[in-house]
Amino acid sequence: MEYNKLISVTGMSGLFELVSSKNDGAILRSLEDKTTKFVSSRIHNFSHLESIEVYTIRENVNLVDIFKAMHASSENLPNEKDPAAVKAYFQKVYPDMDFDRVYASDMKKMVKWYGVLKANNIEPKLSEQEETGEA
Repeated sequence: MEYNKLISVTGMSGLFELVSSKNDGAILRSLEDKTTKFVSSRIHNFSHLESIEVYTIRENVNLVDIFKAMHASSENLPNEKDPAAVKAYFQKVYPDMDFDRVYASDMKKMVKWYGVLKANNIEPKLSEQEETGEA
């Protein structure tokens, strides 16, 4: 499974692999329970993980950069249900994050999503980097 096929869906928790797209939605496979289902684009919005950026005190960074910093860190992942622990974790792991504009709920999602990526042995990397590396 490749990082560039992963999406987040509004109103649904977890991450999904895009199996196929249709005019009125997409067929998705959950990374958590491996179920496959059709999700309507009339009800839900889809966000590719590759396109998600995070506010920092400098320029915005791609979510991949946050995941790489989390991987490189020796800090243990915090309990995603404890907002103070999650914020303290990111202050150590990625101190450049703009904590005034990145909500606690977003940081919780990043912790949860990183755990899902690790559980499924998915390496977070942008597909553009692969193309430039091969050229």
